[in-house]
This record gives sequence, structure tokens and C-alpha cells, in this order.
Amino acid sequence: MRHIISALVVNQPGVMVRVAGLFSRRGYNIESIAVGGSEDPALSRIIIVVDAEDDQVVEQIEKQLYKLIDVVKVNDLPTEESVERELALIKVNAGSQNRSEVLQIVDIFRAKIVDVSSRAVVIEITGGADKVEALIALLKPFGIREIVRTGQIAILRSGKKN
Repeated sequence: MRHIISALVVNQPGVMVRVAGLFSRRGYNIESIAVGGSEDPALSRIIIVVDAEDDQVVEQIEKQLYKLIDVVKVNDLPTEESVERELALIKVNAGSQNRSEVLQIVDIFRAKIVDVSSRAVVIEITGGADKVEALIALLKPFGIREIVRTGQIAILRSGKKN
């Protein structure tokens, strides 16, 4: 079962490595990890997506995270109570013979073309992981040259307490 864990940590070098190390030492696979600033300049937020068999595993992960000195707060964000997004940049073949088809697909997904050459385009898409995967699936027949993804980020919906 997929879980999104949000950890508020002290903003200093090496914290993300210690958090990731905790997961690898325990044998938990990280599907996605994203780190960035928070509402407090002294703190960063790490969003970790893990596949855990049950809630007890997630509870154990939370307890282990709290043992790290730089961790301030940990939350398991319920999918139904969270807003989740991912950013992807996709470089796809788009010559004169198929460019209009690629542009139509991009338009349907409300994505953007952020770079163009005579043989390819770079597409920017923001959305849930399912939306990103669906766009990638439709672009594969054109020939995907490169994909860069940020990993999932998430926040509790407005009005929800964490």
C-alpha cells in the first residue's frame, strides 16, 4: 500500500542523506523523495513516498524518523485528504510529420511545450502521478528521448489538521 510521509526537518547539510539512510538500513524502498524549503526558513520539508505492507510498517517508519535528531515533525498524509502533484519534463520526437499530433496530446493534458527544435519538443506537465503516466503512455509511440521527474509532493487539503 502506497503511503506519503511528510517530514519537517532542520534545514542543514546531510539531513536528507540521514533520512534516506534510515530507509535503506531498514530495507524500505523509497518510490519517490522530494526536499524543499518550508514556511520556516530554518526548516525543510521532505516528502517520501513508500510502498508499505500495512499501517504498522508506516508507524514503525515514523518512530524511526523521530529518533533522528534533525526531524521535527512527521505525518502520514492520507491520499483522500491530500493534494498530490508531480512535475515531469519529457523530451519527445516531434518532426514536421507528427508535431501537430504531439501538440494535440499536450493540449488535452493541459501540459506545456517549453522547448522546441526541428526534431523534438520538451513538454512540461504537472499533476498527479496517474496523469503523468497517462501522458507518457500516449507519447511513447512518437519516441521518448528523455524523461525527468521531480517525484511526488503532497500537502493536506485546506481545513485539515496535521
